[in-house]
Amino acid sequence: MTKHSAGILMYRGRGVELRLLLVHPGGPFWAKKDQGAWSIPKGEYEPGEDPLKTAIREFEEELGSRPEGAFLELGEVAQPSRKVITAWAIEGDFDPRRLRSDLFEMEWPPRSGRMQSFPEVDRAEWFTPDEARAKLPPGQIPFIDRLLAEIRKLARQ
Repeated sequence: MTKHSAGILMYRGRGVELRLLLVHPGGPFWAKKDQGAWSIPKGEYEPGEDPLKTAIREFEEELGSRPEGAFLELGEVAQPSRKVITAWAIEGDFDPRRLRSDLFEMEWPPRSGRMQSFPEVDRAEWFTPDEARAKLPPGQIPFIDRLLAEIRKLARQ
């Protein structure tokens, strides 16, 4: 069965000053991973749930900040994992030092019987579009291209 996820790609600046906000997943599995391990803040939603409301909720849960402003729809991208991600972009200026992520619990170390808490997101950073392409998994890169196209359209208006 296909899973659905929704997220928000926050951006700031224009042209050579353009930066994109990405998050790094928390927990021991991701601790030493970098290239291809970052993501836009996102989370799964069930049929009947509003994807934009899910994206806003997940952004708030993962970063501790509620995104406000005009959302640009970036559409959907099907992932090789049989997941479909729907994303929006929003202009903003989140300070990564203010990151306050929700926690999740998992057994760690494996088969130890010991439960530990980890942040959903252990850090957030601003990247240039080229840097972000290297940090994201390939399935999320189309959102960068779509955002750049939207920004070019807005600049011509």
